[in-house]
Amino acid sequence: MSANIKTQPEPNHSPTAIKDALDDVRSAVQQLHGALSDAAAKRGGAMKDDLKAIPAEAKAIADSLKSLVGTQEEAAKKYLSDAVAYLETTAAHARDAIRRSGQAAENSIQHAVADARAATQKISEAVAVKRSTPPTSSPKK
Repeated sequence: MSANIKTQPEPNHSPTAIKDALDDVRSAVQQLHGALSDAAAKRGGAMKDDLKAIPAEAKAIADSLKSLVGTQEEAAKKYLSDAVAYLETTAAHARDAIRRSGQAAENSIQHAVADARAATQKISEAVAVKRSTPPTSSPKK
């Protein structure tokens, strides 16, 4: 799996560019979740082959989110910070699943799926906040 995501926010930080970057990251996390769910349905070596790219993908998405956090309103920052934490644990659980076998590997992949789902939810909440927050206007001089 190789998600086509923007790893950095748009150079201009207009509300439209930030919204698009958030949508891109949310789409990438949804793809990551799908790949994890597909891997979880497999067994043994097939599962481990599918998982190999997951930790790097989760890290890339988390890094993208970290770069977006500073451009957000306070209400959205909390959701995005939570999503970063979930993505970092997703990567850790995927690495554990690769190293382990049997029930321990299955448990790790299920935790990774749950964390990816939670990251998607947090990003969706940040998008909702962004959409419901009126744009801030520049102070008058």
